[in-house]
Amino acid sequence: MTDEQQHSESRMPADTELIVQAQRGNMNAFEELVQRYDKRVFTIAAGYVRSADDAKDIYQEVFLRVYKGLSKFELRSEFSTWLYRITTNVCLSHRSNGKRLAHTSLDELSQDEEGQPYALKDSIAGDELTDRHTHNEEISERVQQAMNKLSPKQRMVFTLKHYEGYKLKEIAAMLNCTEGTVKKYLFEATARMRGQLKDLV
Repeated sequence: MTDEQQHSESRMPADTELIVQAQRGNMNAFEELVQRYDKRVFTIAAGYVRSADDAKDIYQEVFLRVYKGLSKFELRSEFSTWLYRITTNVCLSHRSNGKRLAHTSLDELSQDEEGQPYALKDSIAGDELTDRHTHNEEISERVQQAMNKLSPKQRMVFTLKHYEGYKLKEIAAMLNCTEGTVKKYLFEATARMRGQLKDLV
């Protein structure tokens, strides 16, 4: 990397700088914050509800809450932690409010952080659940049904860990709970999933 490239990167404002500017009413700073995290927020939402329409609703609600709450953000934690906590809360309330659950196939393509397409079924935990040599449609439907039977927090933890690849410590920060609680939800979710899919495992 050249000195010029390093200098160029060093001029990129940190989240903290953008937050302070946004708190002062600079909409360009707020928009840059949104652009830095919008793909990840949408990916988390899409992994949870597995419906593009519902994910868009969640996405809009998340950044509306961020916009309204940014003036009270005191920089005591990472902006990303605060943002993802809002995201998980909106996802959980979205389901508990009884909004429709999508019945889209896990074969439906989504995009990762790099913009690369992947099938949702390819990212679920355990190759045994998604054996490429079995009937994909049947597995997709069965996994969908099993996921729908998890409690909201079990499903969220399972999604964040196995679809998004977050560590237990990061998930605990997002959900504002202990790592032990996250482990409990993950254990329960995995056990329920395996119980629902025992004939496929």
